[in-house]
Amino acid sequence: MLRTVNRVLSGLAGVLLLALGLAVLFGGLDLPHKWGLTEALPSGWPWSRPGDVLLSDDGRTRWRGEGWWWPVVIAVLAVLVVLTLWWLLAQLRRRRLGELSLDVPDGGGARLRGRALEEAIAAEAESLPGVDRARVVLTGRSTAPRARVGLTLAAHAQPGEEVRRLRGEAIEHALTSAGLAQLPAEVRMRAARHRAERAR
Repeated sequence: MLRTVNRVLSGLAGVLLLALGLAVLFGGLDLPHKWGLTEALPSGWPWSRPGDVLLSDDGRTRWRGEGWWWPVVIAVLAVLVVLTLWWLLAQLRRRRLGELSLDVPDGGGARLRGRALEEAIAAEAESLPGVDRARVVLTGRSTAPRARVGLTLAAHAQPGEEVRRLRGEAIEHALTSAGLAQLPAEVRMRAARHRAERAR
């Protein structure tokens, strides 16, 4: 759903910017007069001649005397900047894999929800001795997924041993059940923090 919304918004922004650029180019090259389209343009059409501006002096100074004008303009621009930065960061962030494409022995294809495989790997990782909590996120392409695994280890855990068990058990079982050739995994570990309790 979010991917569809993102594509629709990106498409609308692209169409709007393209139309705006073509309108400026249309007036800047004096095409309405060269092509004889001056009479066909709407009455309020800006940029009909190279020297025209988008806002006239009256349009630019109409609200300057009002006390609310500049705070509203600055607030709207600030919101637009924040939303644009948020959207840009969302594009740069590694996307979570929604579905995996699986090969079925009879020659067909199947889809597996990425969240289901994430939960299965995390549940098996948490069952390993020495692992308190596990979090798994699948990224990459539907035909070539990658796993980011976060493990919270108990105080007695040995990191090397936990990674070996994770690879040999949880990841290996995921490969077998999903029919994947490989599942590269990036593992990050941290120690569990326990609050000190006062002895009575």
